[in-house]
Amino acid sequence: MLISRRLTCLSLFVAMTLCPHLSAQESLLIGPGDQLHVQVLDTPELEQHPRVTDSGEIPLVGVGTLKVAGLTPAAAAQKIQDFLISSHFMNHPAVTVTVDQYATQSISVLGQVKLPGVFTITAPRSILDAIALAGGLTDVADRHVTIQRRDRSIKPVTYDLSNDADKAMSEQVEVYPGDIVLVPHAAIAYVLGDVNRPSGIVMQNNQSQLTALEAVALAGGTHPSAVPSHAKLIRRLPDGGYREIPMNFSLMQKGKRPDVVLQPGDVIFIPFSYLRNIGSNASGILAATASASIYTIP
Repeated sequence: MLISRRLTCLSLFVAMTLCPHLSAQESLLIGPGDQLHVQVLDTPELEQHPRVTDSGEIPLVGVGTLKVAGLTPAAAAQKIQDFLISSHFMNHPAVTVTVDQYATQSISVLGQVKLPGVFTITAPRSILDAIALAGGLTDVADRHVTIQRRDRSIKPVTYDLSNDADKAMSEQVEVYPGDIVLVPHAAIAYVLGDVNRPSGIVMQNNQSQLTALEAVALAGGTHPSAVPSHAKLIRRLPDGGYREIPMNFSLMQKGKRPDVVLQPGDVIFIPFSYLRNIGSNASGILAATASASIYTIP
């Protein structure tokens, strides 16, 4: 028995050494209604499949009742192990706890996905799997995805879905039954006036940022009749108003003025010829954003 126990401990040590991510990923907390699988090494008579009660406890035959809700499976195993020792039931128990069945067998994927809804899962899935279940992201999805855990007392987790495939795969997080995945709408900046494709540009890169030069380029550039030296940036204010900022886009194109990082809702207006530009005030320009086509960053 002693040799068997030592071999088992050695196997566990090797597994944790070679696969350190296993313990790091175990972040789902046990909750009421979950069915657990409790095993004690070399003591098959103590192997049980208790279900967590509404009060967060599990009744273990021959051991007693212990509260495990709010613990990870590893922490629950340690608590059972400590109880067996303190009650003089066993001297050196080796306890494992796994979740056989979660009380909640679904996740909700909401927001800017093609098929938002509730999806049944019986085990933890990666965030990319969860998004795939919902049909993938829409063209106006933000890259910063929020995951609300089943236990609402836990701070929501943010996953940044990188445009780099290797980074997106390597930085995945787990989604557990009962979690809610929320994909927000990306911010949009607008380019209007004498450009080839007046439009709203989705800030869809990894940083959710866009500069003035990038935005105008994505709008197809300016027309020959444009007056980029008299361009202006219209920025919305928190109180609902707006501020007009002169922007010599011609000098920016020549590298004689620094590029400008846009904020959500910003509007760049490239004037037409002087005669056609008369009457192009900020309120009229802002009203035009409602009918602008939306384009995503390729």
